[in-house]
Amino acid sequence: MRPTLTHLALHVPDPDACVEFYRRFCGMRVIHERAGKGARIVWMAEPGREHEFIFVIMPGGTRRDLAPDDYSHFGFALESREQVDAIAERAKDAGCLIWPPREEPYPVGYYCGVRDPAGNYVEFSYGQPLGPGSESLPLP
Repeated sequence: MRPTLTHLALHVPDPDACVEFYRRFCGMRVIHERAGKGARIVWMAEPGREHEFIFVIMPGGTRRDLAPDDYSHFGFALESREQVDAIAERAKDAGCLIWPPREEPYPVGYYCGVRDPAGNYVEFSYGQPLGPGSESLPLP
């Protein structure tokens, strides 16, 4: 049997703010909650992917302070450039846009970057050989 990536577990300083961020910007929803580590543990997933991949949001972390040249991030694919632009506009209004929309050569595509309440970077992209519509694109 080969290992399969199923989840990321994040210790965050404000779990409620992170749950709301991933609900609002990423369309994820809470699929499980339980008491743990003295507080609430939350599992979040994209609709339809509840058995494939989840984020586990746990209390107790410290805010990440990434260096300007640190591009560590979570990546979410979108179905169009317009959707990338719409997320970027919402993030700008919310004060959490870090990379305005930009185009990079294949396989990077068109993307923007947003900071979650814990300081993690989240990329929203279109045109990568991953996610919606990628079946028609060649692998790099």
